[in-house]
This record gives sequence, C-alpha cells and structure tokens, in this order.
Amino acid sequence: MGEVGGRAGQLRSSGLRHGWTTGACATAATKAAYRALLTGVFPDPVEITLPKGQRPAFALAAELLSEEPGGGRRAMAGVVKDAGDDPDVTHGALVRSTVRAGEPGAGVVFRAGPGVGTVTKAGLPLPVGEPAINPVPRQMIRDAVAEVAAECGGSGDVVVEISVDHGEEIARSTWNPRLGILGGLSILGTTGIVVPYSCSAWIDSIRRGVDVARAAGRTHVAGCTGSTSEKVAVAVHGLPEDALLDMGDFAGAVLKYLKRHPVPRLTIAGGFAKLSKLAAGHLDLHSARSQVDKGYLAELARAGGADEELTAAVAAANTALEAIQLCRAAGVPLGDLVAEAARATALGVLVGSPVAVDVICIDRAGTIVGRAEPLGP
Repeated sequence: MGEVGGRAGQLRSSGLRHGWTTGACATAATKAAYRALLTGVFPDPVEITLPKGQRPAFALAAELLSEEPGGGRRAMAGVVKDAGDDPDVTHGALVRSTVRAGEPGAGVVFRAGPGVGTVTKAGLPLPVGEPAINPVPRQMIRDAVAEVAAECGGSGDVVVEISVDHGEEIARSTWNPRLGILGGLSILGTTGIVVPYSCSAWIDSIRRGVDVARAAGRTHVAGCTGSTSEKVAVAVHGLPEDALLDMGDFAGAVLKYLKRHPVPRLTIAGGFAKLSKLAAGHLDLHSARSQVDKGYLAELARAGGADEELTAAVAAANTALEAIQLCRAAGVPLGDLVAEAARATALGVLVGSPVAVDVICIDRAGTIVGRAEPLGP
C-alpha cells in the first residue's frame, strides 16, 4: 500500500480533506485496466505515483474484461473521484479507462470516451481535435502504462479511452463549452491532488479563457464577477463569448495572468460591493477573505464632495448598496470613484504590461452605477 492509502481523507490541510484530480483517477483506472489486459487480474486497490512522488492507492468501483468485436481483448476499470472537502463539480463522478492493444510502436494513444470533451478551439494546451486530457495527466498515464509494461512484459503500445459517467451533463456547469471543449469534461490536474478551496480548476479556467481569447485574436476581454455583470459588459462593448472571462472573486488571477499574457484592453465588470474591495486593494473578492470597508467608502465620498453628515452616514451604512444610494441621492459620484480606484488597483498589478483597463460597477438590478474609462498602462 502507498503512503496515502485508499482515501483522500488522510491528506489534510487546516482540518480539510484533500482530494484527487480527475487526472489521478484516470491514471489509476488506466493502470488497473492495462494490468488486467496483460494478466487477466485487476489490482484492487491500485497504486500510482503522483508528479511529486506520493503513492496513493485507489479502490476500483468498476471493472470489466471483455472480447473486442474484431478479436482481441479490452479491459475497463473505473474509479470514483473523491474531491475531499473541495466543492468540486466532479466530486463523486465515475472516471473510467478502457485499454486496448495499439499499433506496434505507437505508444499510448488517447481517445475521448463518453463524457470527456474534445478540443475545438486553438489556445488550449492541446491541439484542436485532441481529447481534452491535459498534458500532466497524459504523462501520468504514460508513466503508469510503462510501469505495468515493464512488470508484466507488455509492449506499452495501447489505446487508452477515458470516459466519465454523466460527464457531458456535468460539463454544462463548467467553462468547457465556452473554451471550445465540447462533448464533456476535461481531465485535469498538475499534482494529482485537489487542495480544498484552492479553486484551482476555476483559476485554470480563467487562464485557459485568456489563452483562447488570444488565440482567436481578441484584443478586448472582460473579467466579470457574475452573469449579470457579464450581460452588461456585452451590452456596453458588444464582446463575443470567447472574450468573456468568468472572473468570479478571482480578480487577482485575471490580472496576474494578463500581466504575463497581455491583451490590449480589459474591462472589469462587477457588483459595486465586490469592486469596492478591488478599489481598496483586495485581489480576492470572496466574502470569506475580504470585506467591504465602509470607512474607505466614506473617505472616497468625502473626496468626491460629500459633507460631514453624508460622510458619516456612508461610514455607518449597513451595506455598500446603502452607501451608494445615499451618495447618488446627494449627487456624489461614489460609483465612479470606486470604479476609478478599482482601475488603479488593476493597473498597479498590470504595471509594465500593455493592457488598458476600464471598469463598470453595477447594482443588483444590473444598472450601471459607476464607470472608469480606459487608461493606458
């Protein structure tokens, strides 16, 4: 048995269980299936080596050794993904690998089975037409195949078909369709381990969104905190779908990646409260990690012409929405001031990179309450 054993619960961070990526599950399923193809016996549990050297073992949830219609055999093994305590949409999904003998000298050939997507747009780390099995999981699978081949006398020339039960349905709640990954999920992972609440898949999707936009020749992208702000950005700028980045709370992820991989124009669109956090210098806008600073809003209001009574009322406001309503009633442009400060924070991250930034603040109804027009880097 490996150091981690059969469950993710033995790896912990701050009391939360770590989990396994779809890539780790696909690797374990492939290793079990290939061994069964060569020996007739499925190892259960099956142990794999992760990129950083850990040796977890996975229990099999499905196994089948059968004859191919045209002769020969195929072996299928399945592993249920355990994402630990991370709120991962693929938690509980059954990841299957079906392994068949391949052409001599071909090595490992990957196929997308049901529930695994196919790449249809440039800009991703895989060529158009390839199964959406990312480079690190591919290498993990190749290494597992080589290990089994060495132990059991195989050639290592195999066709590996990865599938995920209900993967096409699950993929509808991910970025995959927008990124041009059609027909199902991506098989992801760089370490094999899911760190709870690291939101690594979301951040990876932001990066892939930038890559796809750049490959499509887009010169203007929008990072939006939600669907309402996205609709506003489209209405204002007429942007196509592949120029829209589902930023969510991860303003820092968008800005840091664009600093390294610039696009000439960035629109940041979001709710007034969230963008007031960006204005105050926060790059993670989640309520658990940053709060609206009404004292800061009060100082902005004062700088925008608020008298002492209004300044005190903003500082004592129950919510950011109340603060901006008070200022709008008094003719103080708090929304514009927040947008300008948010733009300044963004440009501070992007310094040295040729990205111009504008900001759109909206209220809950989608009404624009603040704008900051582009400034160069």
